[in-house]
Amino acid sequence: MRLSILMPVYDEESTLADAVARVLAVPYPCDVELVVVEDGSKDKTREILAGLSDPRLSVFHHPVNRGKGAAIRTAAEQATGTHMIICDADLEYAPEEIPSLLRPVLDGQAQVVYGTRTFGSHTAYSFWYVIGNKAVTMFANVIFNCWISDLETCFKLMPLPLYRELDIRSVGFGMEAELTGKLLRRGVRPFEVPISYRARSREEGKKLTWKDGVEAILDPASDPLQPWTVTPTAARPARRFTLDRTRVPCTT
Repeated sequence: MRLSILMPVYDEESTLADAVARVLAVPYPCDVELVVVEDGSKDKTREILAGLSDPRLSVFHHPVNRGKGAAIRTAAEQATGTHMIICDADLEYAPEEIPSLLRPVLDGQAQVVYGTRTFGSHTAYSFWYVIGNKAVTMFANVIFNCWISDLETCFKLMPLPLYRELDIRSVGFGMEAELTGKLLRRGVRPFEVPISYRARSREEGKKLTWKDGVEAILDPASDPLQPWTVTPTAARPARRFTLDRTRVPCTT
């Protein structure tokens, strides 16, 4: 097993060096690589990355900001591992807990593992942030008749070929909903592992907004709400139609 840790980075000069150092310092039970995609940052992020050196570290750049989904797509294309996990550079998630997500895979208990957050007064950015996350998660549970606890979690571990096969098209934060929706539609139920979480404030650089929650549900690329399209049924007269959930091509 070789784990590719995919790190999208946009304007994270205050936490980036520490995040990279902490990710690489973890005693993993397998080989790892860290694939960083700098997504058109306007601060000193590029300069900081230029000063980092480690044989396990690979850095790629987007000339302009394209969004988290686009950055993860680039990272997944460049990764060389058998498995992948997303780890943001903002340190809201503790890299030291990644091995706990590896354990169910190494033990043969799971193929896909999610790190599930428990929100409390010291971990929640705001009331509406928590409610929005729970609403999107509940929506997916209703649509797919399942029970997952945290659809929007960053810590999602799975085989790298599976992630590539899912062909995630959302370029922004909507990629979290699209990814989970496509897994659930395949009948893949993530194995959930509890993790810690420390939400940043807006002043500390938090970028997620209520608009991203709306995108997670309404983005045409988001699997939980693929647009319903009308197609003729071959076995019936042409004037009669049935609803078929056929994906409408999305331009990114």
